[in-house]
Amino acid sequence: MPFEIRQFTCFKDNYGVLLHDPTEGSTAAIDAPEVGPIEAALADAGWRLTDILVTHHHADHTGGIVELKKRHGCRVVAPRKEAQKIPGVDVTVREGDFVTIGSLNGRILETPGHTAGHIAYWFKPEKLAFVGDTLFSVGCGRVLEGTADHMWQSLLKLRNLPMDTQIYCGHEYTAANVHFALTIEPRNQALRTRAEEVVRLCGMQKPTIPTTIAAEKITNPFLRADLHSVASAVKMEGAPPAQVFARIRALKDKF
Repeated sequence: MPFEIRQFTCFKDNYGVLLHDPTEGSTAAIDAPEVGPIEAALADAGWRLTDILVTHHHADHTGGIVELKKRHGCRVVAPRKEAQKIPGVDVTVREGDFVTIGSLNGRILETPGHTAGHIAYWFKPEKLAFVGDTLFSVGCGRVLEGTADHMWQSLLKLRNLPMDTQIYCGHEYTAANVHFALTIEPRNQALRTRAEEVVRLCGMQKPTIPTTIAAEKITNPFLRADLHSVASAVKMEGAPPAQVFARIRALKDKF
């Protein structure tokens, strides 16, 4: 199906995203960080807001819901396990459910770890995944409400998506993530190339997002915790991948 996307900055480093179906004129905001930038993007594109797809309950992803719903009467879709923490919810979803935006059909993936009920929205035909704060380019979200094993399993679920899936995440953290990743895999040529690309993009004040599953599999240390070379780099040879992941996440938390 044809689709259009607008990505824009909210607050300091959050991303707002609009997904538009030109066939039926429907438009979904992926999360609702801040009303002003979302309204500006809608006006610039000439789109009407019909839906908000919420990934998790944190305020920097939900703060604009009430005002946007008041203005547009849009439907709010949210993770079932966090619905009580999110305002204005109309529809709750869980693993394996589907959500339609006009003629576009997205599948729900539960990706707990950052929060207990975090979800992602995967639009397979369009090769898109909106992953909130579970996966970042060359990084991942902090483990706040789940366990390292929860987050590792969530990352594996995303890693197993088709290689050409475009990944839209909730924040612009790539430059800092690359800086850390190079301490884990300084000889990773793909990572070094990505680092150069990120410097160039940031120098032009351009986003480093979207990324792809293919790119993340060769550069993101959090997706590579089951590789011997990565385990060795953090002195965890022979440890289960979830424990290696936990070690990498702990190092990043202190970086």
